[in-house]
Amino acid sequence: MSRTVVVIPTYNEAENLPLIVPQVLQQDPSIEVLVVDDASPDGTGKIADDLVAKHPGRVKVLHRHGTRGLGRAYRDGIARALEFGADQVIQMDADFSHPPETLKIMLEKIRNCDVVLGSRYLKGITVVNWPIERILISWFGNQYARIVTGLPISDTTGGFRCTRRELLERIGFQKIRSDGYAFQIEMNYRLYKYGARLEEIPFFFLDRERGESKLSLSIAMEALWICPWMRVANWIGRL
Repeated sequence: MSRTVVVIPTYNEAENLPLIVPQVLQQDPSIEVLVVDDASPDGTGKIADDLVAKHPGRVKVLHRHGTRGLGRAYRDGIARALEFGADQVIQMDADFSHPPETLKIMLEKIRNCDVVLGSRYLKGITVVNWPIERILISWFGNQYARIVTGLPISDTTGGFRCTRRELLERIGFQKIRSDGYAFQIEMNYRLYKYGARLEEIPFFFLDRERGESKLSLSIAMEALWICPWMRVANWIGRL
């Protein structure tokens, strides 16, 4: 049986984490969960430790301190998942915006490709409960990223992804310098440039019901400059 590690970064997700982890584990017996907590002041780290005790061998936690951020959390989490011997690594959010039941489809599709990407824009716009202005910002941001980078995917900023071990070892994900949406764009760009066989699947993105969004203006602005930077870096052989 292949080994799947689902990396879930958390910061103040005390309400969501004890609900989503059991649902993720229910999707397939090969799934393990790695919670990457950034010293959440609301006690998320302690909840993660309790889940480790409740699901021995299937749940692990990485407590991070010091410089934090989504991109760094994913880099550290992916590295730890590979140390655990993962055959494929799944990235997903803790707030149920990425539905756990989609994991079954991802694990089926990954048998015949290198990367499975959950997409909010593959078949129209499958986003639920977002205000129209946020949908428009996200959609136009994706169009901008696609045009500038040349990525042949519909959802360049999505963070719901299943990737084979071989690709993660090849692309140098440790060198990714960005956070937030920009991290997802840079990750997708590296996968594409290293010849990954990509497949997108649609899913319904549900806005969080519990906790607060971590989106900020600086995170959104980072995505604007990272796209042309990647093209230049690739052109001069410095990606």
